[in-house]
Amino acid sequence: MEKDRIRAYFEIVDNNIKKNGFHVTYVQEEKDFTPFGYSTGLYKNFGIPEAFVSGLPNGLTNNLIHKYAETFKAQEIPLNKRLNNLMDDFPVYIIPVENKNLSKKILSSFKWYEDDVFKSIQIIFPDLAGKFPQETGYDYDQEIMGHLFV
Repeated sequence: MEKDRIRAYFEIVDNNIKKNGFHVTYVQEEKDFTPFGYSTGLYKNFGIPEAFVSGLPNGLTNNLIHKYAETFKAQEIPLNKRLNNLMDDFPVYIIPVENKNLSKKILSSFKWYEDDVFKSIQIIFPDLAGKFPQETGYDYDQEIMGHLFV
């Protein structure tokens, strides 16, 4: 039964990648567990790193990853710079992340790419007071998987 469920899930992943060029996986929040979402297929189909987002609800995570894909599949990604125009509601940073730092998170991507090389980034957002992780007083449950250089 479990194998059937996993096979059905990867059929959805494959179908979304064929239809849209990528798929977004979301892992829901649980007690003592920060939710996260990530893309699969962006690197292979658009030449941009796969996106990882930690700590936001499903709808916002999906929207953020879709905006990232839409915006940067046609232009260079400005890493480690404050971006005020990716989202209407808040600025973000995009930081590079080594895949080994995500090895327990982006399981669908590792399975889908198998032995192919791919790159990843993390989209960092501010807390409710507008502060980012590198700023004094930052207060939000967001796992930072790469290094934010500013």
